[in-house]
Amino acid sequence: MTANELRSLSGDELRSKAAELKRTVFDMKMKLKTGRLDSTADLAKTKRDLARVNTLLREQELGIRREAKA
Repeated sequence: MTANELRSLSGDELRSKAAELKRTVFDMKMKLKTGRLDSTADLAKTKRDLARVNTLLREQELGIRREAKA
C-alpha cells in the first residue's frame, strides 16, 4: 500500500485501517513467537504500512496537506 493510495482515504477510513493493521501486527507477532509465521518480511511490511497510516493521520491532525503524486 502506497502513501498515494492512502491519501485518497478519509480520516475515519484511515483510523479503521490503522486498527486493522494493529490487529494484524499483533497476530503476526503471536505467530512469530509460536513459530507459525511463514514470512518475517510480511511483519516488517505491515509495520511500515501502519507507520504510513499513522503519519497521514498526524498530517491531517496538524492540517498539513500534501498532494498525491500522479
